[in-house]
Amino acid sequence: MSVITANARDSGVLTWRNLMNVRRQPDLLLGATLQPIMFVLLFAYVFGGSIGDNPDAYREFLMGGIFAQTVAFNSAYTTLGMAADLEKGVIDRFRSLPMSRAAVLLGRTFSDLVVSAIGLVVMSVCGLIVGWRIRGSFIDAVLGFAILLLFSFAMSWIGAWVGMLSGNVQVAQSAGFIWMFPLSFVSSAFVSAASMPGPLKVIADWNPVTAVADAARELFANPRPGILGASRDSWPAQNPVLWAVLSCVIILVIFMPVAVAKYRKVASK
Repeated sequence: MSVITANARDSGVLTWRNLMNVRRQPDLLLGATLQPIMFVLLFAYVFGGSIGDNPDAYREFLMGGIFAQTVAFNSAYTTLGMAADLEKGVIDRFRSLPMSRAAVLLGRTFSDLVVSAIGLVVMSVCGLIVGWRIRGSFIDAVLGFAILLLFSFAMSWIGAWVGMLSGNVQVAQSAGFIWMFPLSFVSSAFVSAASMPGPLKVIADWNPVTAVADAARELFANPRPGILGASRDSWPAQNPVLWAVLSCVIILVIFMPVAVAKYRKVASK
């Protein structure tokens, strides 16, 4: 059996194992789906009337940001899962088995990718209820969801690395979420980056969350109402789809080897 086939088999087994844990702990799935629904309702109906000059159009603008924020936040569940496996000694058991070390991380990230896909379905239904519509072509829509899932997969590798750095669930509960808030709010998830002051605007323009949110809006052909119209004076704003894909690739190129190296270190203790 080739190394690639063995890795795929081991990864598949661990992906299924992690999904079974979600079934036994449905609160994990509820957290990944209820939180974005709360954000949609909060921004659409509580803040939406004060942001922009067209609440209905703002709801369509909002969904791209909610999609990007949610798949980014789901990396925190990867963090918690890795920390829990370390704390319970599951990683020590895996070390004694004749299996690929990369398969442990692939199994975790693939299972969390499935959870993100379920979350996107739930959010899409919620978005349709509040007035969001996909106004682009079918192929563009598929590409939009594919980029969101690619971003989720990339962010889960950061989550896996943070989880191994945390070492236990208590630390991971804070470490998994705390860095996500500035990442998601200093972006165009909820307002246009063009409305931010100089330094923040530059950060927001190059923020991967902005790239993915703007790429989703462009591919879903969602409008930018009133003051939320995007400034097109930066390269990322002019090329949101390309920058979204490049951002995901850059994250994977950096954090996949970093996470694997960290796993080898913790698994050898």
